Amino acid sequence: MGHGAAPRRGQAYDGELGAAVARAQQGDEAAFAVAYRFVQPGLLGYLRGLVGDDAEDVASDAWLEIARDLGRFRGDGAGFRGWTATIARHRALDHLRRQRVRPRPSALEQDVLDLPGPQSTHDQALEAISTEHALELVRGLPRDQAEAVLLRVVVGLDGPAAARVLGKRPGAVRTAAHRGLKRLAGQLGAASVTDEAPRTLGEST
Repeated sequence: MGHGAAPRRGQAYDGELGAAVARAQQGDEAAFAVAYRFVQPGLLGYLRGLVGDDAEDVASDAWLEIARDLGRFRGDGAGFRGWTATIARHRALDHLRRQRVRPRPSALEQDVLDLPGPQSTHDQALEAISTEHALELVRGLPRDQAEAVLLRVVVGLDGPAAARVLGKRPGAVRTAAHRGLKRLAGQLGAASVTDEAPRTLGEST
């Protein structure tokens, strides 16, 4: 783990997570608790970025639904992370609707984008994002950027998986994540890290 960029939270454990989910689907309650411990921190961070202080309540609703529908899930650890994020997102959007808060429309500009440098912006945002302060900043981003950053960095999904959760093309989600990370890096006083050669967040479409 000491080399270069740390893997996004969670990805290193996806094998163990997948095994726990498989056991949980056979009725092993202890295994369900293990799966919960793997997924909950990222899920809570994602929800905090969407609904703020109501994240715990929304997460509880999401986990009731996850437990109820567990038998329908098909996939591995990474797939489970995406599936649970999708459920949590639906619960969060229901919650926002009930509050009569209009979700900001995401007008993702289709212009060509200056991509940030290798891993620096990503890492900087990753380290800062675990703090409440960073989650507050994320909540200030346009919604499409906020969700892309939260799913990629906090939940630990890859680009295609994040795109499935959001129902968008991977390219659009990758662009939104870049924009959001770049803006966060600027707000976190790290504007200089975006000056290196253009490159993607280390994933191919």
